[in-house]
Amino acid sequence: MTKRQSNRPDRRVAPIGTYDSDDCSRIAKAARYVGSANHKLSPGDYGFVPPTNPRPSKSVCDDCRKVLLAEASRLFNSGILKGMMSRSSPGQLPKYIWAVDAMGEVYEAKTKPDQDVTYHGYRLGEDERQMRAYVRDQWNKR
Repeated sequence: MTKRQSNRPDRRVAPIGTYDSDDCSRIAKAARYVGSANHKLSPGDYGFVPPTNPRPSKSVCDDCRKVLLAEASRLFNSGILKGMMSRSSPGQLPKYIWAVDAMGEVYEAKTKPDQDVTYHGYRLGEDERQMRAYVRDQWNKR
């Protein structure tokens, strides 16, 4: 697996207060979590065709446990409502959204430029300890 660049300036949680509750509500209504077969070992209930297609260069969200669509969507929305998003231009959706599950696992969702309302996500692995710690710290402050 190729290590992602965690020193990218756009891959940071926006400071507390960047997004107010109206911004978070607008983003939660507009953004959709759809997942990606490229980040799955188990197809779960996502309905992908083919069911899974994990790529060696991609991290997977279900390497520790199966994460079904409803849970992934809840995590995604909790990240939005906590303001755990990268900065974005006014009226635009953020590129990145982060969440932490009940077991302390950190997940990152992102969108592609040509699909700015749909997101796929993955668990941040051991190769990204610094980013995981950073996201957990921000999560606990909100």
